[in-house]
Amino acid sequence: MEPLPKGANFRRTKFLWELGLHVAGDINIPYGGNRDMCITVGSGSGEHFRPSLRMATGSAILAHAVANGELEMAFVNPSAMLTQAYRGVGIFSKPLPLRIVGSFPSLDRFVIAIRKELGFRSLADVKAAKYPLKISIREDPTHSTLVLIEQLLAFYGMKIEDVEAWGGKLQRVGGPFAPQRIEGIRNGTIDAVFDEGISTWLEIALQHGMAPLDLGDDAFAHLTALGWRRVKLQTQRFAALLPGETWCIDFSGWPLYASASLPDKVAYDVAAAFAARQDEMPWEEETYEGDVLQVFHETDATPMDVPLHPGAERWYKEHAR
Repeated sequence: MEPLPKGANFRRTKFLWELGLHVAGDINIPYGGNRDMCITVGSGSGEHFRPSLRMATGSAILAHAVANGELEMAFVNPSAMLTQAYRGVGIFSKPLPLRIVGSFPSLDRFVIAIRKELGFRSLADVKAAKYPLKISIREDPTHSTLVLIEQLLAFYGMKIEDVEAWGGKLQRVGGPFAPQRIEGIRNGTIDAVFDEGISTWLEIALQHGMAPLDLGDDAFAHLTALGWRRVKLQTQRFAALLPGETWCIDFSGWPLYASASLPDKVAYDVAAAFAARQDEMPWEEETYEGDVLQVFHETDATPMDVPLHPGAERWYKEHAR
């Protein structure tokens, strides 16, 4: 398929897409500001635009907008946040009728790395000592890692504010490879990192005196009940720097999801679009397996604890080999 469908209208649409990316991508816009985009397909042939399909990026709690029909579809990262919405646990007070249309393959882990010289073996040790940790975390107040951190600390009867009350400091960064984080790891001015995106920072942390903190079976059980998965750290990359088997929290998958009530044909057509436009998609290198069918079934990079939408499932079954 050509990169852009023929016709002046699609050229204009591409212009609008690029303009929107530039405006939303302004580095001066704070997290929580106008950084997200909603792609709307519909008819502009009359006095009013008539939307038929609205697909958006944004926070995990956009699941409410999808469930109530304000949006037809939304992306979420990671898949565990959609699991919470589907089960009605964690940040969701009741189950929402949601289904996966397709999951963008993304393989990642959430790790707490802490300086070995401090001698802490668990977060319970940190609490007992009331130690003033200097922690690097994300600055986006809606980021899924902050949800996970809050849910994990709650198991120990803690809040991130407790660490600050003990004299600790929070380094809030925009991305996992933020220069100030890497500098803090290297020069020892931060004690711990609580984050995903480990391919960008964990190796540096391991080389500079940090080690993954073992959460322990009870904490893992608590998080599993909330929809998170316990998984092994990718040992092939970090084997030389890790002392044997290491367990952490899965942070994989970017599911595009819809309400269960979305007409089957809409979900079927979007599933078909994944395949038709696969050569134009910005897949993650070394994660996408080169076959678009990966989007529709369980893999390490596409964990699925929420069912496929029947329309997407029908397309998948028709094309699965």
